[in-house]
Amino acid sequence: MLSRTADNLFWIARYLERAETTARLLEVGARIALIPSAGHGYRSEWESLLHASGTADGFKAKYGDPVQRNIESYMFFDRDNPSSVVSCLERARENARIVRTALTGQVWDALNTAYQELRALERKPRSEIELTELTEWVVRQTAMVRGAMDSTLLRNDGYHFLNLGSALERADNTARLIDVKYFVLLPSVDLVGSELDNYQWQTLLRALSAHRAFHWAYGGEITAAKIADFLILNRQSPRSLIASAEAAMAHLDALGRIYHHSGPAQRRARAIVGDLAETRVSDIFNEGLHEFLTRFIREVGVVSSFVHDGYLSGEARCS
Repeated sequence: MLSRTADNLFWIARYLERAETTARLLEVGARIALIPSAGHGYRSEWESLLHASGTADGFKAKYGDPVQRNIESYMFFDRDNPSSVVSCLERARENARIVRTALTGQVWDALNTAYQELRALERKPRSEIELTELTEWVVRQTAMVRGAMDSTLLRNDGYHFLNLGSALERADNTARLIDVKYFVLLPSVDLVGSELDNYQWQTLLRALSAHRAFHWAYGGEITAAKIADFLILNRQSPRSLIASAEAAMAHLDALGRIYHHSGPAQRRARAIVGDLAETRVSDIFNEGLHEFLTRFIREVGVVSSFVHDGYLSGEARCS
């Protein structure tokens, strides 16, 4: 496979995952904004979403003060924001158009239909669309595209590049979503274990469509330790850090077998999985949840760099 084709496939999946995460971030903000303020947090819940998505500077340059409606527009519709839902879905569709012959008709139809519906949403007056309608639409459309990929694509190198992009993006994004809750939203460490703390954890679970799954896995009282274990260390949780890291490792190992070569990307991914497998929740809180997540995000970024250098650049072995 040509390295540029691999690059397009890799980024189709990353952009889809990023669009979904942006929508889920907006849902977190909307849900938490419904409860009365319990004090002044590190940042407001809406401003915190900009920092979590890495778009705070761009928003400030265009809009100034973090007003809710402007943040919603910037994160969903604004093409000046490269991480907005519109920007991500447009780039995913453009990458798919370029490598259309590497995709099945069902995958292209699902992605192109989402794009056409998105254009129709843009033409509707913003006052006629509820934020929850937008976020639910994104989650539904990305699920349909992934379903088409999973059910119709040949399990070749293209399939593994797609799923590798999805796994790395999901690992990064889940870590950022957890960090929004603990480092940014909670007003004070004195409120750890409080009703507000537990409500925000539940809000995060609902935004990740994981509330029911969490109760199946743990039951009983909701605690920060249980939720951190579920979202970080539980392999049964499809969006957990370890599940995402293991998925990335599996697809990298598959690429290694296809191209008869394993390199630093495979070794670093195995190191991340090994580290998580030996980690306990108490270790995470002893280190500091924010510090742990920051380190994890950095490690995922290193793997992504190795993937680019080893497969997606002009000198990639898949070329």
